[in-house]
Amino acid sequence: MSKLIALLVALVLLLVGGAWFVWGQYQQFLSQPLAIARQAPILLVEPGMTGRGVISRLDKMGVTDSGWEWRVLLKTEPFIVQAGEYRLHPGMRPRELLRMLEQGDVVTYRFTLVEGWNVQQLIDAFFADPMLGPRLREAVDETDLRSNADKYGIEEGALLPETYVYTRGDTYLDIVKRATGAMEDALAEAWDVRVEDHPVKSPYELLILASIIEKETGLDEERDDISGVFVRRLKKGMKLQTDPTVIYGLGADFDGDIRRRDLRTDTPYNTYTRTGLPPTPIAMPGRASLMAAARPAEGETLFFVADGTGGHTFSVTLEEHQKGVDKLNGKK
Repeated sequence: MSKLIALLVALVLLLVGGAWFVWGQYQQFLSQPLAIARQAPILLVEPGMTGRGVISRLDKMGVTDSGWEWRVLLKTEPFIVQAGEYRLHPGMRPRELLRMLEQGDVVTYRFTLVEGWNVQQLIDAFFADPMLGPRLREAVDETDLRSNADKYGIEEGALLPETYVYTRGDTYLDIVKRATGAMEDALAEAWDVRVEDHPVKSPYELLILASIIEKETGLDEERDDISGVFVRRLKKGMKLQTDPTVIYGLGADFDGDIRRRDLRTDTPYNTYTRTGLPPTPIAMPGRASLMAAARPAEGETLFFVADGTGGHTFSVTLEEHQKGVDKLNGKK
């Protein structure tokens, strides 16, 4: 009988010892960092992938072994895997990995729409983007997109220049929709605060005016003054006579140097030959240009010319303006 008791005690001690060893191994697994290299590799979790599928992929990447410890952890702490790209950081432990996958803390990318871009420059940027470009080429014909951008939801001036964050799986259309919605909101805000006697008759006309202001100056302190000149000219029925609209109308024929014959070549965008605003925006205006278009500076100036230092000289009379032109051209 005593031998049986001793055997049972030995068996219990063996089981307890084994359990304690297994528990120790499991705790060591939980506390030990995964084998993640310094370059922080990317884990791609595809839609519908299970926790075990993720661990199997990590095993193939050499980050961890898909042993019994993972099966215990996934069973005792179940979670829902969010699809996407995940950047694995050195020092990360198993539970940290699971929390990241459950919270959907995926890798994000940035796409910046630059103030003053036109549609063709935007399309160039889409194709050049390392994430958006390849999917764009698969989805649309490049020649058709460049010739008929509005058919694909890209209209001149309709997107608000800002930096947009996106994730793997997003397409250029996701950026277009968000940027278009942002422009609608920004334009509505500017339209609501426009001055009472403003000559533009619709938010779209305000957008057109803002796009011209955007192309005329890169200095925030000048936008209101530029707007003031254009608004006063519109009120008086004077031609806007702004080079950026002429350049836009020339399209591919513009070789980088605007000439007198260009100013005389009539197009729907030539504000030297036609009165009023051009038919569409000529670029994407930013928030500052939208607000400047809505609330121009008061005054009497009707002319401006580049001052040679990045800004402009403003004048009330044509005679004063000509002096500014002569100064710019090096004449006394």
